[in-house]
Amino acid sequence: MPNTKRRRLFEIAATTVAVTLGATALAACGSEDDGDAQSGPVSLTYWTWTPGMDKVVDLWNKGPGKKEQITVTVKKQASGDTLVTKILTAHKAGKAPDLVQAEYQALPTLVSNDALADISGEVGDAKGKFAEGVWQQTTLGTDAVYAVPQDIGPMMFYYREDLFKKYDLTVPTTWDEFAETARKLKKASPDTDLTTFSANDSGLFAGLAQQAGAKWWTTEGDKWKVGIDDAATQKVAEFWGDLVEEGAIDNQPMYTPAWNKALNTGKQIAWVSAVWAPGTLSTAAPDTKGKWAMAPLPQWSGSENVTGSWGGSSTAVTTDSGNKEAAAKFAAWLNTDGEALNALAKESGIYPASTSAQLSGAFTTPPDYFSNQADFYTQAAEIANTTAPSAWGPNVNVAYTSFKDAFGAAAKNKSDFTAALKTMQDDTVADMKKQGFEVAE
Repeated sequence: MPNTKRRRLFEIAATTVAVTLGATALAACGSEDDGDAQSGPVSLTYWTWTPGMDKVVDLWNKGPGKKEQITVTVKKQASGDTLVTKILTAHKAGKAPDLVQAEYQALPTLVSNDALADISGEVGDAKGKFAEGVWQQTTLGTDAVYAVPQDIGPMMFYYREDLFKKYDLTVPTTWDEFAETARKLKKASPDTDLTTFSANDSGLFAGLAQQAGAKWWTTEGDKWKVGIDDAATQKVAEFWGDLVEEGAIDNQPMYTPAWNKALNTGKQIAWVSAVWAPGTLSTAAPDTKGKWAMAPLPQWSGSENVTGSWGGSSTAVTTDSGNKEAAAKFAAWLNTDGEALNALAKESGIYPASTSAQLSGAFTTPPDYFSNQADFYTQAAEIANTTAPSAWGPNVNVAYTSFKDAFGAAAKNKSDFTAALKTMQDDTVADMKKQGFEVAE
C-alpha cells in the first residue's frame, strides 16, 4: 500500500493525540453520507461471537426495535484475529455487516482500514456511563467515537484464602510484597507455587504493562512510535523474569491439564487474572469452590490505585452500513439499557462496561463459586473504575505473536525477559515498516 495511504491511515488511527477525522477519510466512506436518510423499516446485520446474543437481540426486535422499525439479525462468528480478518475482507468488497463486535485492541486496525464509522454524533452522550479509561479505548484518543464499550476485564488478584492462612501469608498490596509472599511460600512449602508466569497469555502481560503505565503505541509528529520496551514494560518484564529465574514462581503455561490440577490441588494458590476468573476457576478447580477470595491487583507503589485490563470488547458500526444512525442506536441500547445488560449478563456471562450495570441485576450477588465473598461485585466495580488508559496500535496481533514466541522461550529456559521484550519491540517495528507505516526511531 502506498505511503500516502498509510499516512492517511495513521491520522485516523492515532491513539494518543486528538485528531479529527479529515474530509479525505470521510470521502472514502460513501455510505456515511447517504445512510441516515433512509426512511421506513431498517434491517441490520450484527457479527458477534458472544453466546446467547440472539436472545438479547430478540428483546430489541420485540421492543425498541419494533417501535423504531429497526430489526437486527445476529450472525455468529469466530472471535479474535479470525473475525478481524473477515471484517476487513468483507469491507474490501464493500460488504461488511452493519455492526460488529470488536475487541478493544482490534479497533485501531479496523479504524486504520476505514472499516469503522465515527458515531460520536449518535452515541457521544453515553460517555458518562463508562469509566474514563474504558471509554478512551473506543475513541483512540481522538474526538471521534468508533464503538460503544460492551464488556471489560479489569484485572484482580485471586488467592486461596484457606491456604494463605495455613502458610501465614498476607495478601500483597504491592508488587514487592507479592515477590516476598512468593518467596516466603517457597520456603514454607517448596512444592507449592504462589502462581505461574504464563507465556501463552499476551493479553495478561499487556494488562500488567498497562497498569505500570506503559504506552506501547503512541505518535510523534506524523509518525508512529512503538514503546513496547519502554521503562514501564521493562520493569514488568524484569520483575516476572527475576521471579521465574530464581524459582520463586512456576514457569508453566496456563489453561493446561497440569495448570488445572495445580489449582485444584493447592499446588498453585494464587492467580493474577481478571473479573471473569470465577468462570474459569469453576471449571479448572471445581474442588476448591468457596475457598478463593479476590482482592485488588498489587500496586507498584503504596500510593497508587490503578489496574490493567485483560479482555473486553465493544460494539461498532461499519462504514459499509447504509444505516449508520439506526445501527448506532442499537449499539447504544445494547450496552447502556438496563434490560439489555441484565440479559447480556444472564445469557452471555459478560461483565458489563457500563458502570451502573456493574452493581445491578446479576451483579447484586457474588458468583456462585465466590459465594463466600459477599462484596465480590462491589469490589469489582471499584476496581474497574481505576482502569488505566490503553495505547493500542495497528498491529497488536504481531506484537502478541512475538510475545508468545520470545517470552515462551525465555520462560522455559529461565532466561532474560528484557531480551525477549526487545525482540517483541523489534518484530513489531519491522512489521509496521513493512506495512508502510512511518515509525519514529
